[in-house]
Amino acid sequence: MKTGSHCNYASLAVAVLMLAACAHIDDPTGRIERNYYADGPWPVTVQPAAPCCAANGFATDLYYPTNLGASGFKHPIVTWGNGTGGNSTGAAYFLRHLASWGFVVVASQDGYERDGASILAAAHKMVDENSNPASIFFNKLDINHIGAVGHSQGAGGAVRAMIVSTGIAPYPPITTVVPIELPGQRFCFCAQQDILDTSAVTQGSIFFVDGSADIPVSPPTQPQGSSGEQSNQAFYDAVPSTVVKAKATLLAANHNDIGGQPKCLPGAWFCDIGVFGYLGYPTAWLTYQLGVDPSAKAAFVSGTGEMFMQSHWLYVQSNVH
Repeated sequence: MKTGSHCNYASLAVAVLMLAACAHIDDPTGRIERNYYADGPWPVTVQPAAPCCAANGFATDLYYPTNLGASGFKHPIVTWGNGTGGNSTGAAYFLRHLASWGFVVVASQDGYERDGASILAAAHKMVDENSNPASIFFNKLDINHIGAVGHSQGAGGAVRAMIVSTGIAPYPPITTVVPIELPGQRFCFCAQQDILDTSAVTQGSIFFVDGSADIPVSPPTQPQGSSGEQSNQAFYDAVPSTVVKAKATLLAANHNDIGGQPKCLPGAWFCDIGVFGYLGYPTAWLTYQLGVDPSAKAAFVSGTGEMFMQSHWLYVQSNVH
């Protein structure tokens, strides 16, 4: 069986008997998705409340390759944004998965990250660690490749963090963002000027991901009669065409499936199928955009990319060429 598979078998006979039990509605079929659905080659260390990297007054959790800098590798930085009232342990399986592919993931413990300040501050702290001789991250990070990923309220915060990350000397900007289950504008109970408008995304790249069961929070298409950006489609459309962008909806996923460990925990609300479907293409996007594997771009090429051919991904669209 493939190394890194989420179903482990003692023998081929057991594999045959248990294959159906291990199948998921969103099991990957494409080569690129299968590759990144599996665990990556890096063993992972998790450090909750890491003392090195307080961000905006909040402690941060770290998920990183244990053998940092092996063979001279420079690790891209991924900064994570929590859903409302949450923390990174709610997405620990997903974040550990990203770290297994060589990313250093930093997650502020801020549970209200709508403005993106803590998400951006966490990224900046990791840039500082790269130049700190006393740090385990000293000269081991690729500070010119920084991504942001977030869930729900943290998805909006991650987008905002990228928007405001330019021109903050001496820090490089966030270069790509993956908002997962980004709520429609009507869920921002805030002043008009604080409502996220993705037309403000003028640099970097963005990959919108939501689930087909996440209605009404993050519907794939614009609800009839609604105004503003109230759907994955509307947020995607608002991003200028000069920005590299993609979007896709995972079949049968609900608002909190990203929190599967990997299955939904007992009693977890709005979690239907677990984290499995989120492991492949979001990871592939980050490896493509953050310089780890440029060939992963083939999954996202408009109209002909692998993602467009998968039955468990709906409403796929991109301007990648």
